[in-house]
Formats: sequence, C-alpha cells, structure tokens
Amino acid sequence: MTLVLRYSARSDRGLVRQNNQDSVYAGPRLLALADGMGGHAAGEVASKLVIAALVPLDDDEPGDDLLGELAEATAQGNDAITELVNEEPDLDGMGTTLTAVLFAGSRLGMVHVGDSRAYLFREGVLTQITRDDTFVQSLIDEGRITEDEAASHPQRSLLLRALTGHDVEPSLTVREARSGDRYLLCSDGLSGVVSAETIADALTIPDPQSCADRLIELALKGGGPDNVTCIVADVVDVDYGEDQPIYGGAAGDGRADPPPGDSAAARASAATLTRAEPAPRPDPVPARNDGARGRTKPRRSRMAVVLAVVGVLVLAGLALLVTRLWISQQYYVGTAGDQVVIYQGVRGDVLGVQLQDVAEQTGLNVSDLTQVGRMSVQGDSLPTSDLDDAHKTVDRLRTDEMLPVCKPPAPAPAATAPGAPAVPGRPAPTTAAPPAPTPAAVAAAPPTVSTSPQVPGRDCRRVQ
Repeated sequence: MTLVLRYSARSDRGLVRQNNQDSVYAGPRLLALADGMGGHAAGEVASKLVIAALVPLDDDEPGDDLLGELAEATAQGNDAITELVNEEPDLDGMGTTLTAVLFAGSRLGMVHVGDSRAYLFREGVLTQITRDDTFVQSLIDEGRITEDEAASHPQRSLLLRALTGHDVEPSLTVREARSGDRYLLCSDGLSGVVSAETIADALTIPDPQSCADRLIELALKGGGPDNVTCIVADVVDVDYGEDQPIYGGAAGDGRADPPPGDSAAARASAATLTRAEPAPRPDPVPARNDGARGRTKPRRSRMAVVLAVVGVLVLAGLALLVTRLWISQQYYVGTAGDQVVIYQGVRGDVLGVQLQDVAEQTGLNVSDLTQVGRMSVQGDSLPTSDLDDAHKTVDRLRTDEMLPVCKPPAPAPAATAPGAPAVPGRPAPTTAAPPAPTPAAVAAAPPTVSTSPQVPGRDCRRVQ
C-alpha cells in the first residue's frame, strides 16, 4: 500500500481586511499555514518568514524524526523574525501562528502554535486535532465558560502563544495516517465564522478543489471579517499523488488574494489555487487463456509488434515536444551566485539535463536585499506565471525588499600642518603640543563611547 496526498489550497483576504497576512504552502509532503499579526505589512512578513523556513522540508524524503525536523524548521523561522526585528525595530511586535503537517507514508508529524486549526475528517466524523492557544480556550479548559460563550467573548482573539521571535515551545504530535482520511488546515477566518457542523458538511464534497472553494465561499457569506485560508488534503492509496507545490496568500504572487468583485461568489472563484487530480497508474493486463486446452493465445504478429513500438515512439516524441514547449513558456525568479536573475524553464533536472536557462540578468545583488527578500528569492517562494509576471516580481524586490544605502563616512576635520607659513595680517600658527593630562584629569575624563558602523550586506547596501 502506497499512501500519498491529494491536496488543494485557497486563500482570500476577506471582505474587510485591506491586505492578506495569511501565508500558505501545500506540497507532496508538507502542508503549512501561517496567520500573520502585528499591524500593517508586519504580519504578512512574519508569516512569509516562517513558511519560507518550512518549505525546504518538502524537498527531501522525511526521516524517522518527523517532529525533530518540524521543530528545527519552526525555530529557524522564529529566529528569522528575531533577526528582522533587530534590523528593523519598527517591526517589533509582529508575529504569526503556525499549523503544519509533515507527511511520511503511514505517519504524519504536526507542529502547532496559535489559533489556526487542523481538523481530521474520518469516516464522516469531524475532529479538531489542535488546541487553540487562546485566552478563551484556557477559560473553557477551566470550565469557566462554555463553547457557545467563547464564540462571543470580547477577548476571543487574544493569543497566549505565537511565533514572535521570542522563545516559545510549539505543540508537536505524531499521528497515524489512513487511506480515506481528509485533513483540513485553516486560519481563524474560517473557523471563527463557519460552524463545525457546516464545515463538516462541506468536507463531504469529494474533490479537494471543490471542497476548498466551498469553504472559502462559506466564510465570505458569513461576512468575511478576516483573511481566510484553508488546505484540504486527502490521504489516498494510489501509485503517486500531487507533486506541484501551491503557494498562497502573502507567500504567493498575489493571485490568491484578488480585489473584491461584484459579489462574494465572484471574489471566491477568482482566488482559486488548485492542481489537477493525479491519474492512477493502469493495472497490468493479465494473460488471456483460450479455454479448453489451457494454452495462452498466440503472440501478435511481428508486424503488429513493430507498429505498436513505432506508435509508442511517436507518442513519446510528441509528448517530449509538448513538454519542451511548455517548459520554454515558464519563468521564475531565482539566483545565480550573488545575482538575482530571471530563469526560463522550471527548477530541477532530468537525468542530469537542466530544465532552465538564465533568460535575463536583473542587476540586483542578493546581498542588497532584506532578510525577507533573500529568503524569498533563495527559498523558491517567488513563482511567476510568465515573463511579464517575472518582471513585476523583480520590480517588487527593487521597491519593497532593498536594503537602505550605506551612509558615507564622516569627513575628518581639517588640521593645520606643522610649519605652515604665516598668513599676512594674522598671527602665526603655533605647533606646541598640548600639555600632558594629569592623573587626576585622566581619572575624571568621561569614558569614550564608540558607535558600530553599518555593515554592508546586513543592514545597508553599497551603491557602485
């Protein structure tokens, strides 16, 4: 039995928020969702940093220590927030929730911080498998309020734990994966608006894409007061599953969070992020028997075999041609050494043959970008749809992710050289050395305060 994931992800900024601070990633082995917080622009930065730290887990086959890998990647994302706040103190206070699943066949590891949620839908029963790190949840656990009272509590959005750059211990669990399980990861923009009963009803929709569409539509019909993001992933027993990653929200290219349309349904349909359902590998055809004598039927004639081989080669050639044409129309922004470049093709190689070439040099140095910009361009979180989209991505890096120019050093004060000629009408300059300070004067002198200069590539950039 081979268990794989079939998934879809959606993100919408809602009907009230001006920007989308949620970030989402869904891949063959990793499902991750982060709900940013901290005011204008800061929340989306925090959620992007954490998602970028987890994305590399999807590139390698997970080992036996699923929780160790998740904990280390989460710590790296939290450290990235610390570094950015040190560089830009105005961002102090930003943070993000995180709910992520690392899939490994019959097991999956899960990391959780904050009030985003993970649900398991198994055999028609919906179960919340994460615990909200909120003030009202602590009141529920203590029996001081009920679930119904929590829904309208004035402090229902108060978080007790989040990734803010400070020390935090995330919740880590391992679960058994079964064929037929459906997992839902969502931000509180869905769980805070749509009831558990209505979510369970929507999860009966067989196709993950249609199911995710319906969940977003329900949140928007409920008023869409917050960003709303969800991942729907099925555990299926087929030879292979999804293999194309999905980025959304602040971690995407903006297509997952469009401006409002004429109706909530129009806005919902405009934000779709989906991938086609994998086709199962056909079963081998058994040998046929002629009945009474128990012998297999005669083999095809040699000519039929030759024609079949030629047909297969022709189809393979056509498939290769179509694939090459498709690859030549793909573009993405990446790095070549310390340079940011636009590639034509797709990442990776086949049998040692690279599937990409440098299409354009942008003139941007990676060392001139902010921490967020570097992690984005180096962490494969800048997908583009075409060359024009790639140009827009580079323009955004120039506008939003460039380090400030290094300040020039202060000029040294001019000094009169010893023995300089006297200026007519003015007294001659003296060159006598100042008297040596007495021990008492040295003791009374205030300590010298030194300032740390800017470091190019870390907090400023040099202009050539």
